[in-house]
Amino acid sequence: MNYILFDGPARESLLPFTFTRPVADIRIGILTIREKWEKHLNTTTTTITEEYLTEKFPMVEMAANVMINASYLPNEALVGCITSLTKNQALFKGEDIIAFYAEEDQEIDFLNYQQIEFEGDVIQIEHTWDIFSKNDIAIQEDFDLITKGRKSAAISPTNNLINPENIFLEEGAKVEYSILNAEDGPIYLGKDSEVWEGSLIRGAFALCNNAVVKMGGKIYGATTVGPYAKVCGEISNSVIFGYTSKGHEGYLGNAVLGEWCNIGADSNNSNLKNNYAKVRLWNYATEKFEQTGLQFCGLMMGDHSKTAINTMLNTGTVIGVNCNIYVPGFPRNFVPSFSWGGASGFSTYKPEKAFEAAKVMMARRGVAFDEKEASILNHVFELSKKWRNY
Repeated sequence: MNYILFDGPARESLLPFTFTRPVADIRIGILTIREKWEKHLNTTTTTITEEYLTEKFPMVEMAANVMINASYLPNEALVGCITSLTKNQALFKGEDIIAFYAEEDQEIDFLNYQQIEFEGDVIQIEHTWDIFSKNDIAIQEDFDLITKGRKSAAISPTNNLINPENIFLEEGAKVEYSILNAEDGPIYLGKDSEVWEGSLIRGAFALCNNAVVKMGGKIYGATTVGPYAKVCGEISNSVIFGYTSKGHEGYLGNAVLGEWCNIGADSNNSNLKNNYAKVRLWNYATEKFEQTGLQFCGLMMGDHSKTAINTMLNTGTVIGVNCNIYVPGFPRNFVPSFSWGGASGFSTYKPEKAFEAAKVMMARRGVAFDEKEASILNHVFELSKKWRNY
């Protein structure tokens, strides 16, 4: 069977992260959503997404296909229902479609389908803040999936471990002279990742392959640090995608950072309002600030965005793709993509200048900035023009 992950209606509410990737390639827990499905299904998947993303994320259609809404995270019961789907069957959760069977070039009319209700529990990522607020459950589920029947690599005796049976190191992972407390959730250190001396880490925590926690890092659960990312300072309940750097002191809480971001030294985000009110967050789908229902909500930052040293960010700040934020003062709570500036005002960050910085940053990690990336970012630049009304 050929499995295809489609973006679904949640895509717009997951901007700015879905400006540059399909919903399936959002990271939550240890793995991306795509990686979770591929491990459960034991096969590769492709994607139905926005046309401008298809060169990088193509779709492969075969004679028989099952289409899966990528905003849903797999579990054993859900996967069992999906792999059992046959011709003209669709799986629903209430009014939401989770998956359906489709033959090549078939015109889909769900009135002609047998509609099956999925009655089990399932995690769905519908809003940007779901990425961090549901990260504890996602880390635990990924941890159980990845480590089942396997034994952790040896952990150096220089460390102080609490609940060591809930700590797992992949081959090449290193940690020395640190405190790892897995009492409230698992701790997972991916292949060739490193935790430097003097770090304090509480689970649930995932450090993906080749990522680094620098000396003296203070990390609270539930936090994920993506592949090749580098972090330090104080981090709480945040998801940091791959290749991003928060390499110095400063606080990051209840936040999501895309790929290729850089947080300057001593930058801080607020995650709690002074009056303890519930936090509103910019929603691209409705083009206005919407209630999250959360008391704690910090920063949402799209790919390739950066802050200068000592940058201060208000509770519930949304920063788009390819932004450059600097001090003094607090910038506004919604910064459109390709913006350059801060509290005193913004100007347009021209793509040619942004691409120069991206090429240098990516080359430092041995990754090429190619025409596919340039094409995607140019499209994002055009899409975001309507919000750059400064």
